[in-house]
Amino acid sequence: MTQAEIKLCSLLLQEHFGEIVEKIGTYLIRTGTQPLRMIVNDTGLLLDQVKKALCVLIQHNLVTYQLQKRGFVEYEAQCKRILRILRYPRYIYTAKTLYSDTGELIVEELLLNGKMTMSAVVRKVADRLTETMEDGKTMDYADVSGTFVRLADTHFVQRCPSAPEIPESPEAPPPPAPTLVVNEKDMYVVPRLNLVGKGKRRRSCDEEENGEHKAKKQKRDGESSEPPPDDGIYWQVNIDRFHQHFRDQGIVSAVANRMDQTSSEIVRTMLRMSEVTTSSGAPYTQPLSSNEIFRSLPAGYNIVKQVLDQYLTLLADDPLEFVGKSGDSGGGMYTVSILFSFTLSRFHPLMGFSPLLRFGSRCARIFRLLLRKKHLEQKQVEDFAMIPAKEAKDMLYKMLSENFVSLQEIPKTPDHAPSRTFYLYTVNVPSSARMLLHRCYKSVANLMERRQYETRENKRLLEKAQRVEAILASMQATGAEDAQLQEIEEMITAPERQQLETLKRNVNKIDASENQVDETIFVLESFIESTIRRP
Repeated sequence: MTQAEIKLCSLLLQEHFGEIVEKIGTYLIRTGTQPLRMIVNDTGLLLDQVKKALCVLIQHNLVTYQLQKRGFVEYEAQCKRILRILRYPRYIYTAKTLYSDTGELIVEELLLNGKMTMSAVVRKVADRLTETMEDGKTMDYADVSGTFVRLADTHFVQRCPSAPEIPESPEAPPPPAPTLVVNEKDMYVVPRLNLVGKGKRRRSCDEEENGEHKAKKQKRDGESSEPPPDDGIYWQVNIDRFHQHFRDQGIVSAVANRMDQTSSEIVRTMLRMSEVTTSSGAPYTQPLSSNEIFRSLPAGYNIVKQVLDQYLTLLADDPLEFVGKSGDSGGGMYTVSILFSFTLSRFHPLMGFSPLLRFGSRCARIFRLLLRKKHLEQKQVEDFAMIPAKEAKDMLYKMLSENFVSLQEIPKTPDHAPSRTFYLYTVNVPSSARMLLHRCYKSVANLMERRQYETRENKRLLEKAQRVEAILASMQATGAEDAQLQEIEEMITAPERQQLETLKRNVNKIDASENQVDETIFVLESFIESTIRRP
């Protein structure tokens, strides 16, 4: 765990959950697995505060607990899961692209709350969609429920592990912490719910004043409320499934750039056919026959079987190995190389582009040369790259000091005398990937701190703008005249309005930069995972 990762985790926890949760989370990241008593003593927080903070972290899958043999419970922070908070906007946008506004809000609610029952998600999303509709229109629970079922069928949401039902016995005391188990068969099975109703709009203040007293209303609701039919069945976002979708999109885009649109559509069909049957970390998809692929092609693509076989043969013979042939039954069995294709198409261009941005085009030329030739002496680098000796030496040492390239000594004699030793420059690709990943984490942390600084420096102006907007909204609701509204708008002067526009533009740039760096982080993490899993 590097200092850059710890700092980024701390900033993410503080921004989304506050100072107390951030203090507990950062402490667990730095110290590792700890029991409750040690957390309270070392952080100096109250026991109640620590318990509530741990509940929040466990609810969002950011901390796990384990019952030890001695009978006490230890808590451990999940740093990788905390870093996934940075990718939440991308998950939500993907759900919107695939399942429209309803899917977007379902995923957003699950990410905001960590775990929720299906009935609670459906009601909340229906209410939010009804708020955005015109007067007289409402969102039906059945429509939201249908989208939720489709998300579960495609594995974008999944059931949370639950505590098994153990018969209570007066002799045996309950365990200090429940052991959560998950049934693989039921992980994506949606409970049969008869959710009948429509989304509700929020009542205005006048309606609440004219209604019943709040205490009586709560009492009445408490008496009539019953546990929902899916009580105890909680759902969460399947982050690995989203990552699998991102990799699939990258592979389809790479095939389209290398070949043509028809080839990319064939690969897209193969990935879509195996998206549920293939695990998120599998290097290859399940084998698919040519006949199955032909039947699953979109209706708009009028490709005859012979042409499809030619495309599949072309893809299998390509040096990049996007598609591999694994058998001859059913017209030929084909698989898509997921990790290899994605890392080859996205990671290697990234590796060649990084020295270009940091050192210039000539260093990038040397770096790409070393990637292709593996090992070269300094004289060979000068000749192949066609760069003068003095400049090549300076560039190699510059990249060596920044850990972009490494130097390997091969002695002719046991005494390692410099005159009888070969000095070969090479690129340690996994090490360079980890170095770039570390710098990406550092860049995101710097961007977050810059955004916080911009917001803090303009805090008074932002609060004033919010007050003016609230006054305008209330006056528009009461039917105020245009002259009155204009007078309220003039409370913010022209220089202040310009300052607000500049702040908004800067914050938008920072947010866009965070998302772009996160895309790079995803490519680097995928490559590092593929090197670890490679036999």
